[in-house]
Amino acid sequence: MTEPEHQLTVTPRHTPAGPFVLEVRGELDHHSAPLLTRAVKEAPFGSHGVIIDLSGLTYCDSTGITVLLTAYQRSQEVGSPLSFAGVNPDQMRVFQVVGLDQVFTFHATAQEAVSALQR
Repeated sequence: MTEPEHQLTVTPRHTPAGPFVLEVRGELDHHSAPLLTRAVKEAPFGSHGVIIDLSGLTYCDSTGITVLLTAYQRSQEVGSPLSFAGVNPDQMRVFQVVGLDQVFTFHATAQEAVSALQR
């Protein structure tokens, strides 16, 4: 029996409005977390902010949550806004249970997050 492949893609992109977006798709777990960790380290956290678009995320374990916390810590260290977009209801419940809904900034879509960061 073979183990299922853990697929994760992270697509970085600049927006014309300024914020940098990391589009995350697939499963974020202990196998795939290094990919997002690397993308967070390479992201240009700055005054325009960073958006992590989780609308394509299908699974996130505790390792994935740790990576998202690392992104938050980095944003705080450099004074850069950070928003999370497209979080599905099941994942939002996890964030609520662990109290991160009180820490992270959430938007329904990446475009909504871009608009909020422009204000």
